[in-house]
Amino acid sequence: MTAVARHGTGAHWHHHAMNALPSDTIRPVGDLLREWRRHRRLSQLDLASGAEISTRHLSFVESGRSQPSRDMILRLTEYLDVPLRERNAVLVAAGFAPAFKERPLADPALATARATIDLLLQGLEPYPALAVDRHWQLVASNQATLRLLAGVSPELLQPPVNVLRLSLHPAGLAPRIRNLPQWRAHLLHRLRQQIDASHDPQLIVLLRELQVLPAPSLDAGAEVATPAAIAVPMQLEVDGVVLSMLSTTTVFGSPVDITLAELALEAFVPADAETAEQLRRMALSCR
Repeated sequence: MTAVARHGTGAHWHHHAMNALPSDTIRPVGDLLREWRRHRRLSQLDLASGAEISTRHLSFVESGRSQPSRDMILRLTEYLDVPLRERNAVLVAAGFAPAFKERPLADPALATARATIDLLLQGLEPYPALAVDRHWQLVASNQATLRLLAGVSPELLQPPVNVLRLSLHPAGLAPRIRNLPQWRAHLLHRLRQQIDASHDPQLIVLLRELQVLPAPSLDAGAEVATPAAIAVPMQLEVDGVVLSMLSTTTVFGSPVDITLAELALEAFVPADAETAEQLRRMALSCR
């Protein structure tokens, strides 16, 4: 994979350009706060009570009649659960310096975070695991993940590698996903939830792209998950054997760096004993 760079003997790290602050930074701070409040479906009274300020003061801030302090912006955006990147945008719109740094993962300050990701990815072997950013672009992966990518179009492996596109594209994993209708519905549901939480325009564009990719319908003979199922597995065919795996997501707790706040580790654990044994055999055969 041309997108891969090795750091020692640990995970495969994938590098791509970092994103600048959103264009919202040029808009009035009151407009941004009002948008986030409405996006969270809160009234001015709800937000004012939760952030412990007067409704009148909040109204003045949103209308531009009053300039919020740095502390007030941080209090309001924390209560609104605004992503760290967008909190910086609101601060800049009000004339303040950003509060949260965005360092590349190669930065020495994030060495502990890199080591943690390495430890998690290696520790999950022989089960596939990977780290993605907020746009589902691949950041790092373990050997088990790479073993599942045989036959994927090289174009989809060019950086930046988008994991959702890789999964649902006809030239990616999609032809080998036995329960593609269910897995596709699961991924698109997660993406919609992420859009609802972040209001990220790039994710909206990604959703539109994925929605028009060819895919079989639920009426195409695929089995629907039973009500007793605890989660939707991904059933991926590899070398004539179907692996059934459940996905789990891990994030850094209480991050104050944008890069870490937007990083998630996706692991695929066996949904049955047969899959666990097959993944172990695949790992042994590659040694």
